[in-house]
Amino acid sequence: MAGTMAGSMARAALRRGALGHRLARPPALGGRAAAAGWSGPAAGGAVQYCAELVRKRDYEGFLCSLLLPVESRTSAFALRAFNVELAQIKDSITQKTTGLMRMQFWRDAVEDIYSDNPPHQPVATELWRAVKRHNLTKMWFMKIIDEREKNLDDRPYRNIQELETYAENTQSALLYLTLETLGVRDIHADHAASHIGKAQGIVTCLRATPYHCTRQKVFLPMDICMLHGVSQEDFIRGKQEKNVRDVIYDIASQAHIHLEHARSFSKKVPVKAYPAFFCTVALDDYLYNMRKVDFNIFHPSLQKKSTLLPLYLYIRSWKKTY
Repeated sequence: MAGTMAGSMARAALRRGALGHRLARPPALGGRAAAAGWSGPAAGGAVQYCAELVRKRDYEGFLCSLLLPVESRTSAFALRAFNVELAQIKDSITQKTTGLMRMQFWRDAVEDIYSDNPPHQPVATELWRAVKRHNLTKMWFMKIIDEREKNLDDRPYRNIQELETYAENTQSALLYLTLETLGVRDIHADHAASHIGKAQGIVTCLRATPYHCTRQKVFLPMDICMLHGVSQEDFIRGKQEKNVRDVIYDIASQAHIHLEHARSFSKKVPVKAYPAFFCTVALDDYLYNMRKVDFNIFHPSLQKKSTLLPLYLYIRSWKKTY
């Protein structure tokens, strides 16, 4: 039922033209677009390319974007597609030099976008349209790129504060830009976005842990692991002892604290900003399911796509809360 509902939401958005007008295919690629890892123009234009990229790589973000007002939706897909492009660089390279080159492409692309000369790459094209449409702040794009570039180093976070800093400069920055597409520039909304972004970053780190462990990598905060006497090897071997679950509990609790703090002053946040924060639905759902399996990060149920998420999102949007 929920899966059918998600499909209906997407089809309805497309029927209403919510993803924007159909665009001509971008011009032929130059070397810089190829350096970004894009191999050719997608049928239907840059708007559809962004929406499809987000649907495939950030399904929860795709559903949340569908619930934004029509005038913001296309720009939100462009922002999330930009985030996806940067996020997948780390997992698609074998040498850091290649990753640095791709990051530099996007740094140059943002500079060119703000000079009204975007490269012929569909995400860059749509970002340029979003910047022109909403007067988006350049600083947030640069913070996301800079932080993602620093994260190309394969090392765990030294402490939870380091993870929160990464989340602030990536997930929170993305929310600040989303607020701008909604026409919201408000200190209380920004404060909420900061905490929700940090919660998003922490949950993303937790959700990726089983995958990273299959690649012999662990990025969880070292201070919390050391506090409970847990080594990286314990996670790589998939151990489920109490001290391992205690590490996950402590990290998940920090995400929960950020969500509760963001909600503690929700009455001060403009209602117009609420659609930017519907991502909290997926975070609540994951943390709830984590509690159900007693913080066993490797439990198979945590790796499944939530079939009820579209319904939960619809209810949250109907109630006008986050």
